[in-house]
Amino acid sequence: MSLFNKITIIGVGLIGSSLARGIRRAGLAETITIADKNEAYLARAEELDLANNYTADTLMAVADADLVILATPLGQMGKVATEMGAGLKQGAIVTDVGSVKKSVLTALAPHIPDGVHVVPGHPVAGTEQSGPDAGYADLFKDRWAILTPSETEDIAAVEAVKKFWEGLGSNVELMDAEHHDLVLAITSHVPHLIAYNIVGTASDLEAVTENEVIKYSAGGFRDFTRIAASDPTMWRDVFLNNKDAVLEMLGRFSEDLTALQRAIRWGDGDALHDLFSHTRNIRRGIIDAGQDSDAVDFGRPHGEDDKD
Repeated sequence: MSLFNKITIIGVGLIGSSLARGIRRAGLAETITIADKNEAYLARAEELDLANNYTADTLMAVADADLVILATPLGQMGKVATEMGAGLKQGAIVTDVGSVKKSVLTALAPHIPDGVHVVPGHPVAGTEQSGPDAGYADLFKDRWAILTPSETEDIAAVEAVKKFWEGLGSNVELMDAEHHDLVLAITSHVPHLIAYNIVGTASDLEAVTENEVIKYSAGGFRDFTRIAASDPTMWRDVFLNNKDAVLEMLGRFSEDLTALQRAIRWGDGDALHDLFSHTRNIRRGIIDAGQDSDAVDFGRPHGEDDKD
């Protein structure tokens, strides 16, 4: 039994194409419509048979849709909302997949008509790949999906979106939008910023050639390069839309980094050992929680489940 008659996905990159695959496999909708302004992406989605209908017209795409999922970069949310607002039917639910939530609520609010429900969402899943070919149906399996509806949002609409993500295999949690943005700033956004920065620093070193950086990359640096290969448009919008939380976490990080510099400078082995022991325990907690595997890989892939 389908949860929705028609689901419209706006944006068919990694997340959008994974959603289409997962929805079809789980039978969550009778009809899937994909909308994208990128003609190449749209054509490729049709070649891959990801949906029933394909269009570049956002207004047409949302007509009669029960659930509309915005899988576009954060910077486009307001524009998309403007284009689709008049086409949303009464009782429809609008959700999204962005990794910043407060800005989504702000961007959508002026353009969503009365009687249409807004339940922002964030599947904590992804890879450094992009485009329709990058997606796969299991991307959200055993991952967290965080919903951040306003306190006044319709309970039935929130429950419907919760069941949707559970249908894709996700674990669902509700959270205040502002708190979500603070949590993700330290668990996702700042780590990406550090990865972009350290890879950029390595490439700028005059005393070390780019060939040497590539040739002698140890596991730690190699992991940084994987993160730093993520979609630049998406991450530009993340930092612009979550700047307050990111700057707050960067301030904390800078203070801790200064303390670490001091410990190294003064040969404080006990401080270093205590920090490394604590962080090792955090890693063990992540593995125990099922968020990663403790398999030794040294850069070797272990199959489809390791794409993210």
